[in-house]
Amino acid sequence: MPFLRMRRSPLRDVGYTLLFNCLVALLLTAGEQLWGPHPPPLLRNLGSMLLAANLVGFLIHAGLVALRRLSPLVTAQDAPTARKGQLLVIGIGAFCGVMLAQVALRWTSPLQVLGSGMLGTIAVYALFSTITIRGMLLLVERRVARATAAARQQEQIAAAGRLLAEARLRALQAQIEPHFLYNTLANVLGLIDTRPAQARHMLERFIDYLRASLAASRAESATLGGELDQAGAYLDVLGVRMGERLRYRIEADAACRLLPIAPMLLQPLVENAVMHGIEPKLEGGEIVVRARVDGPNLCVEVADSGLGLGMAPPRPGGGVGLHNLRERVRQLHGAQAQLQLFDNQPCGVIARLLLPLTVPPSTTP
Repeated sequence: MPFLRMRRSPLRDVGYTLLFNCLVALLLTAGEQLWGPHPPPLLRNLGSMLLAANLVGFLIHAGLVALRRLSPLVTAQDAPTARKGQLLVIGIGAFCGVMLAQVALRWTSPLQVLGSGMLGTIAVYALFSTITIRGMLLLVERRVARATAAARQQEQIAAAGRLLAEARLRALQAQIEPHFLYNTLANVLGLIDTRPAQARHMLERFIDYLRASLAASRAESATLGGELDQAGAYLDVLGVRMGERLRYRIEADAACRLLPIAPMLLQPLVENAVMHGIEPKLEGGEIVVRARVDGPNLCVEVADSGLGLGMAPPRPGGGVGLHNLRERVRQLHGAQAQLQLFDNQPCGVIARLLLPLTVPPSTTP
């Protein structure tokens, strides 16, 4: 039925109440027809049961709605008091509903109905209705409690995933090798007397890199432009130290640079290209960082012309950075994101990061 797929609303609740009332009437009619000592004609019996069930059901429905409206704090904070209130409303509604049904069917007054010896029958029907409806509400409460507990568990799992992603970010940042810091400062010290301009440039870019790394450690999100600037500062510092052995280019249009991205996703790829590709190669090589929009994804590539897959000598902790990065990407974006590694022609490696777009790129001409 259409109302079963509707969102929670007063109209949907009325529809559920009507459906429940009709089901109760059908069950009572079937029971009386099958096991009653002197059952009335089927249609008349069904009509009587439908009238009684709907009077009882809608009186109880209105009473429970009024209880929630008049005492929201009690029903929300004091569960035992709320249950007692519900039980009282259900009992009164059931008794009044059965009474009104008898009045309507007999075309008489309530006093005459009570005086005709029907009080016991009305009380039995009211008690049966009270127990049945309270049992149904208890089942609904338990179902809601289970759904709430499941939703809370999912929230805790999601929160744990976010904490794990943050922990992996800290792990990635902690993997900045200490000798990179020491060697940079040593190179600056060695260049001060002979090539002060280069020393100044190296120190300025080193400060830019540290500032960007510190900002990434405190931020939950970044822009691709900020990540590219951090990578550029890192490569500039190494470029002074490695000289002609390291060349690099960054290719990304202005629209791509504005796209949001989690911090520290690009830096490990650049570091990996230097340490495993360019640095072990005697003549060095070139690193090209490209970013573009590829359908629903942001595609970021770090290509190097270094030794290539499997050719670089092993290093302590080799492969841990990419493993952590792949796990962090999975935690952040699920199966929609990918980290791919493949050969670069004629030599080297391409690391490709595919991330689902969260903000469409600007199309301003």
